[in-house]
Order: sequence, then structure tokens, then C-alpha cells
Amino acid sequence: MQTVEEIAREIVRREGGYADDPDDPGGATNHGVTLGTMQRLGIDLTGDGRVGKADVQALTAAKAVEIFVEHYWRRPRLHTLPEALQPPVFDMYVNAGANAVRILQRVLAEMGEDVAEDGVLGPATARAAHAAWEAAGQLLVDAYGIARRNYYYRLGDRRPASRKYARRRDGGKGGWILRAEEFISPRFRLTEAEHRARVASWG
Repeated sequence: MQTVEEIAREIVRREGGYADDPDDPGGATNHGVTLGTMQRLGIDLTGDGRVGKADVQALTAAKAVEIFVEHYWRRPRLHTLPEALQPPVFDMYVNAGANAVRILQRVLAEMGEDVAEDGVLGPATARAAHAAWEAAGQLLVDAYGIARRNYYYRLGDRRPASRKYARRRDGGKGGWILRAEEFISPRFRLTEAEHRARVASWG
């Protein structure tokens, strides 16, 4: 089992360096940490009394790992999940915040567990996740990854500006889809033809 720090470093590597994409609702981002997150946490790296894009640019990979471990792992209580679920939910939490937990809760409810879809990983959700893991094993992780992939596709359905994250310029799988499928067993990954059929309506 990887340590949380190792998982966080992998997330930082996947996220890449500084970007300020106008189509990204998160705004300026570095190593996966957004300007909004740094403002919320009061991380003033330049020491000028305010948190702006210069602070995002100054963020190191090591500091990003610290932020992820504390605010996207410990505080949301992801450590209470079955070990096999922790990496994909952690990765999704960095990408989508509490929606990562809502997706899990939705999957658990579909598997017959009595859990509210509130985005909070409390004792009831943790118990439901462990019960589902005992019953389904790896299939629970696959179901979560598939639900995550569908979440990204639905974002593309609703928001044309987000489609470039789910579909490359040549029509192939974009970063969001590839990222979700890293945590899905190969037999449940979409073929290129299946992916292209799913996004065909995007034009």
C-alpha cells in the first residue's frame, strides 16, 4: 500500500505545472492547487499581504503535496475508506472536491447501502464503503471509476468549454477520461471507438 505522501506526489505529477486556462473554472493552477484554494487557505507565498497569481506561480511541488495531504486527505477523512478506494477518491477529491465523495455515495446507494448523498465522508459513509468492499471487492473500485468517468462526460455534455479536458483535438480520450481510467480495471476501460461514440454529439 502506498503512503498518502506517495499518492499525493503522483497526483502532483499528473496535474503538471502552472496554467491559467480561461476555460478552467478553477482559474490559475499550479501542481493541481488553484488560486481559489490558496486564497481560501491564506497561503501568501510572496509575502505581499494578498494571495494572487504570483503566489500560485511560486508554489512548489513539495508544498502542493503538503496541501493535498492536509486539506484533501486528512480533513475529508479519506483515510477511513477501504485502502483500495483511497487513491481514486483522493485523486478525484483534488480534481472535484466534495463531488468525489458524492460520487462514491451515489455508487454505494446503487449497491444497496443506506447512505446520504451529502458529500461528507462521515462514519455512515465509511461503514457503507467497507460493507460494499467486503461484498464486491475490486468491482467497487471499478464502479467508482466508471461513475467518475461518466461525471466528466456529463460535464462535457453541459459545458462546451470543458470538453477539451475530456476529448483531445484529434477526438481521442482527453486527460479527464484517461485519469479516471487509470483506476479502472482494463476490461472496463472504453475502447477508442466507444469513447468517440460517446462524445460524437459534441460536434
